[in-house]
Amino acid sequence: MKDPFKIKNFDLEETSILDLQDAMAHGKTTSRELVFCYLSRIAKYDQDGPHINAIMEINPDAIFIAEALDLERQRKCSRGPLHGIPILVKDNIETGDKMQTSAGALALAQHVSKEDAFLIRRLREAGAVILGKTNMTEWANGVSSTMWAGYSSKGGQVTHPYGEFFTGGSSTGSAAAVATNLAAAAIGTETSASILSPAVQMSIVGIKPTVGLISRSGIIPFSYSQDTAGPMARTVSDAAILLSALVGRDEQDPATWRNESCHTKQDYTACLDREGLYGARIGVFCEVPDHVRESGEYDEALFNQAISDLIKAGAEVVEQIDIPSFHGPWKWNKMNLEFKHGIENYLHHLPAHMPIHSLSELIEWNKEHAEKALKYGQDCLEFRERLADPLKNKDYILESIMDLHLAQNEGIDYAIQRNQLDAIMFPAYIGADLCAKAGYPSIAIPAGYRENGRPFGITFAGTAFSEPTLIRIAYSFEQRTKHRKKPVFN
Repeated sequence: MKDPFKIKNFDLEETSILDLQDAMAHGKTTSRELVFCYLSRIAKYDQDGPHINAIMEINPDAIFIAEALDLERQRKCSRGPLHGIPILVKDNIETGDKMQTSAGALALAQHVSKEDAFLIRRLREAGAVILGKTNMTEWANGVSSTMWAGYSSKGGQVTHPYGEFFTGGSSTGSAAAVATNLAAAAIGTETSASILSPAVQMSIVGIKPTVGLISRSGIIPFSYSQDTAGPMARTVSDAAILLSALVGRDEQDPATWRNESCHTKQDYTACLDREGLYGARIGVFCEVPDHVRESGEYDEALFNQAISDLIKAGAEVVEQIDIPSFHGPWKWNKMNLEFKHGIENYLHHLPAHMPIHSLSELIEWNKEHAEKALKYGQDCLEFRERLADPLKNKDYILESIMDLHLAQNEGIDYAIQRNQLDAIMFPAYIGADLCAKAGYPSIAIPAGYRENGRPFGITFAGTAFSEPTLIRIAYSFEQRTKHRKKPVFN
């Protein structure tokens, strides 16, 4: 029987976007065939076999879209490196097609958006095939303090492709799908660690961009000040290609107005330099919280090996750097109040036929359908629903200022300026909260595997709009170490 996952002696697994593009350009395959093969893998690995459960639903028009893009290619019309490439997107990102946008919530199970999110329009313009939606932690982990990462009442539990390990963050479906080769790449979203954490857990690359590099229009909100979408891929080059397509000024999102690079076409692949670590000055933050050590997410030997690899590549490493605000004192009033206001706004604008239009109605709907909707309760929703005057609250106003001051002036910027650094390296994703509050970029990258097979990763972080530097450093580290291994299923 012919192997359905091979295309004319062309192996789909672990194949980069540029290699897929080259194969289509030379007639070895087509976008239609790529869609067929990824759908076959989804049926085999996501819905059957190991049952990864990363996919919320498939785009029923994906094959038609791929065929149209193949016709464009035949006419010698190429839209660039994403032309005909199948991409998955997280279920809190609106698509103006037949798919639903639910944030994993049963209450929004029938919600079909009227239009694409800004970033989805960018992907379509670049020629990407939106293959489907990915499962996620419901409401981006905004429902319950006990909800397991990667669980949603609509989609169920995402499982880890490498074993019985913690799946991490709310963009778990996107990470698991990429790790399992269910698409060429995926889009996740992050408020704090929701891209970086699952990327580290599942041995892939995740870029959490500067807030405002990518438009937030059309993404179900969690935090006005910290939300961002970002690429999740198996390689730095694939992540750079995807990021290049996502960047753009959006008149509906003021966060994008302050970035000069949004006014011009970006090509982050120009930053892919195998010698990018040579001469780079990188600060290493070595203070690992006890709960991270106890969770199994940290491996001292692998982290020390990563430091050694930086030095061998010609980087100037500054160890034991100090970040005064790393431990805060942080509060969470801002996040809670922004969630309340953002979700209320989003629900208010839903079509009249939808069953909920406010946070209180969502809570009551969940109670009425508790058997299916409230496996873990909804204490976080109930707490936030009781908050009054979210954007008028003095705690919100003061914390908005203090978060930026502490995370930037006494945090990332302090460490970079004092030590004259190009970037900071953190073990696993322990710098995620700090970067999230600062609105600054990070990139997660594989850094080996523990004895039990659990992936380990590191993150490089920098100041605002330092994505080119971070990509250059991460790519060099990746090319010199080649840590990533695909998961093996029986």
